[in-house]
Amino acid sequence: MHLPRLPFSACLLAALIGGTAAVAEPPATINAAPATDSLRTITADLRTEAGPMNRMHDFCVGAGRANEGLRADWQRQLRFVREQCGFRYIRFHGLFCDDMGVYQEDRQGQPVYNWQYIDELFDFIHGIGMKPFVELGFMPGWMASGSQTIFWWRGNVTPPKDYAKWEAFVATFVRHVTERYGSDEVKTWYFEVWNEPNLDGFWMGNPEKKSYEEWSVGARAEYFKLYAASARGVKSVDAAYRVGGPATAGEAWIEETLAFCTEQKAPLDFVTTHSYATMSGYLDETGTAGTVISPDRNAITSGVKNVRGKIERSPYAGAELHYTEWSASYTPADPIHDSYHSAAFILDKMKNIGTAATSMSYWTFTDIFEESGPRMTPFHGGFGLLNYQDLPKPSFYAYQFLNRLGDTELKSSDAASFVCRNDAGGVQALFWDFTITHPGPSVINQVFYAQDQPAKPAQTAELALSGVKKGNYRLVVTKVGYQTNDVQSAWRAMGSPAQLTKAQVATLRQACSGEPAIDEKVRIGADGRFTRRFPMRENDVYFVELIPAQKK
Repeated sequence: MHLPRLPFSACLLAALIGGTAAVAEPPATINAAPATDSLRTITADLRTEAGPMNRMHDFCVGAGRANEGLRADWQRQLRFVREQCGFRYIRFHGLFCDDMGVYQEDRQGQPVYNWQYIDELFDFIHGIGMKPFVELGFMPGWMASGSQTIFWWRGNVTPPKDYAKWEAFVATFVRHVTERYGSDEVKTWYFEVWNEPNLDGFWMGNPEKKSYEEWSVGARAEYFKLYAASARGVKSVDAAYRVGGPATAGEAWIEETLAFCTEQKAPLDFVTTHSYATMSGYLDETGTAGTVISPDRNAITSGVKNVRGKIERSPYAGAELHYTEWSASYTPADPIHDSYHSAAFILDKMKNIGTAATSMSYWTFTDIFEESGPRMTPFHGGFGLLNYQDLPKPSFYAYQFLNRLGDTELKSSDAASFVCRNDAGGVQALFWDFTITHPGPSVINQVFYAQDQPAKPAQTAELALSGVKKGNYRLVVTKVGYQTNDVQSAWRAMGSPAQLTKAQVATLRQACSGEPAIDEKVRIGADGRFTRRFPMRENDVYFVELIPAQKK
């Protein structure tokens, strides 16, 4: 996908950014902050390292279901976000669903396996330099003990009627991918058992209608049977292969899983769970009900650290912790996913989670996500970083900026920032304002984030770098915020058309092109200092680069 370059006028530069830099002749201050505005200072010394940049943000990203991965548009978008955001693994539902054609039985009840669709999908993933984070599910119809399904594509969520056949099926699948990709490659993969078995929509391990507490006890016991059989199947091919779970919603069953694996000596190579920042509501595929984002600034962050604590107090201390789903909302009809608010939200979580999690897999990379069938509008609150027309949302730029940070993080005075350098001598600063502007339970997300929400002024940010090598540099500044690389606002301004013409797509692509607001030459003097001020609004995000000039 090509994003066109756009010209920026001097007036636009003045409106977006101002300050001073170490140059041959000091420029006039642009858009100076009002006298009443307090100053937020971001200082960093290139000689003072914090350590290697934590790359847990790009470890994995989510997608809807395996069969969607056979589509050309899905593959085009994944290739693009791989290139731009650096994602290394991808996870999705439905690898073993009937629409993947993996399993049936002959007249004698003997298994008949067919890996054609999986091979096509995994070959593509491998070909673009990614790896599958394999979710073992859902249940092939021929093997299922019941008819309970989820989503319009009817993923069967019942236990196997024969656990020995399920174990053999898993082992046969793992043996197949080993033969196709080699054991050294598969040793780098992850095998996660099922998806959110603590929700009765995803796991009918206890079909009797009881209170949740009573249902959960039986469902959990049945899940542990599934987990143990799946783990045996994986390990029977190669004991070095990694298997884990419980892949629960809302960080449930963590202590119980740790205890079960300890007591039963079941393999557990990593722990997985999910978290969303939604305070109330439920899975609402159509947006006819409502969800409310949590007002707690530590939502998700505190949960991750709590789960890490549980692991460290168990016999599995030091085990990898993967959040295989996370986002602002668990509903693919929540306009917060399309909103400019999402970029700062993502960055705040990545910064504050730190090393508590091994990975945080954002749910999802694309709006090509059809749990309730194809959606009818280009911006419907879908989970994706990209919409159907390949248009980047502000959330996309959060991950693109993170990916463009150098490998060495510097110590920064500001908690809402990353300052890094790379081996080429360049410096990158990523900083943001994170403000929860939602008024609370009186208004649902589907109303609040669907309306125009102008950003209020926030503290002016001053970036002050020292220890920069003397010489000529390019200063490149990219911004995301209200009406800046804000495709939702641009779409709303054209009347929120339910279907987009080619001309409208081109207009929106231009509005969210990610082009720099500033691209100019600066000179760093012998004192090694660079200073520039940036006017901020609520939930603004800036990515600032100093790129050494090419020597002729």
